[in-house]
Amino acid sequence: MNSLPPPSSGRISALRLAAYSTLAFPLAAGVLALQIFVPTFYAESLGLSLSSVGLILLLARLWDTVSDPVIGVLSDITPISLGRRRLWVLCGTPLLILSAWMLFNPAGPVTIWYLLIWTVAIYLAGTMMIVPYYAWGAELTPDYHERSRISGGRVFTGLAATLITLGLPVLLGGDANTLGPTLRGVIWLMAGTLLLAVLAIILFVPDRPQVPQASVSLAKALRLFRRRTPLRQLLAAYLVNGIANAIPATLFLLYTTHKLDGGDRSGLWLFTYFACAAVSTPFWVWLAGRMGKDRTWRRAVIFACLTFVWTPFLGPDDHLIYLVIVILGGFAAGADLVLPIALQADLVDWDAARTGKARPGIFFAIWGTTTKLGFALAVGIAFPLLDLIGFRTDGSNTGAALAGLGIIYGLVPVLLKLIALWIMQGYPITRAVHDGIQRRLHARGIAWSAP
Repeated sequence: MNSLPPPSSGRISALRLAAYSTLAFPLAAGVLALQIFVPTFYAESLGLSLSSVGLILLLARLWDTVSDPVIGVLSDITPISLGRRRLWVLCGTPLLILSAWMLFNPAGPVTIWYLLIWTVAIYLAGTMMIVPYYAWGAELTPDYHERSRISGGRVFTGLAATLITLGLPVLLGGDANTLGPTLRGVIWLMAGTLLLAVLAIILFVPDRPQVPQASVSLAKALRLFRRRTPLRQLLAAYLVNGIANAIPATLFLLYTTHKLDGGDRSGLWLFTYFACAAVSTPFWVWLAGRMGKDRTWRRAVIFACLTFVWTPFLGPDDHLIYLVIVILGGFAAGADLVLPIALQADLVDWDAARTGKARPGIFFAIWGTTTKLGFALAVGIAFPLLDLIGFRTDGSNTGAALAGLGIIYGLVPVLLKLIALWIMQGYPITRAVHDGIQRRLHARGIAWSAP
């Protein structure tokens, strides 16, 4: 078996990669608006209570964790003749535009039911597009390194959308109390780029992978977690690392406002962080091609730990030092965004070699649910810890409370990242192992690349 040559994969053309990556732009713009602008808009401008907005967004997110695996299963069993990924992207497009219009541009007074209905709708539309979209990327090539390029292109485009969306309040005159113009700008940004992106992906990205369809069930997929497998190992490390990333993201405004006394610079620091993550993506793709994705990711995590461990010791006079940490931390974050999901694409091959069938939809649905679980757990860890140390958002904090905020913001994530590194020890799907998997798939007549 090992004497067989690896299957021919071919390099994905720049046109195909760009056409595929464009869809990440409107999706990222919508996600950022939901996370940053919508809660403040509905609480500050539309008069809903903070507790009501928080509860509604939590309920909608819980619904999203249910819809992810359902859409993943349905996507995998959609007939290839219909375009099993393309069909879901097309169906999700009008729902995404409609729900964004209703949620970001409400007419007249709103109720908690209005917010709930349209938040659930926009999350459903996003799931209908994102889960098949990620699975589609895994099916474009069987090549180990090319999947890093696909992930890198998707991340770079999404980060570009993040930066532009973050700049909309300045361009359109919005602020914490007048976010209406900003959200209307997001609607037009999303709708215009979404229609262009869908057209590009339909015209230039094939969706007829030569892979046997799986008889997919969520129960069978979850059996993979009963024993130690590469899937369980990667998802566990990704979950722990995701919590480590989400805790400082959740506490960012509290840390910069109360610990650094730099609330007026928060926007600049946030923009710089995402800009550095975007700039770093080609480097991480290049390094993964030379070193392997798992080894590169582990080194990036170590680099992030060495960078971030200093944050608990900073104070109001250390803005320049924090800016350096933001730049280096953003650079390291590019690896977290690009490499784990590229590793997940290789596990779809590992599963196909075991079963003879393909089920990337359910794999990426589980991946999406893990991502959302990480954010939820981060809030569940960070806020109770703040209560425990007596931290107050009104600014009347003792030195011990501010020190505790710094520890939760900086040291807890570092400890979690070290746990993720420990989990990833001995990860078995290296480039050499993946080449062997491809040989076995090739010998069985299973080809992953789309014609």
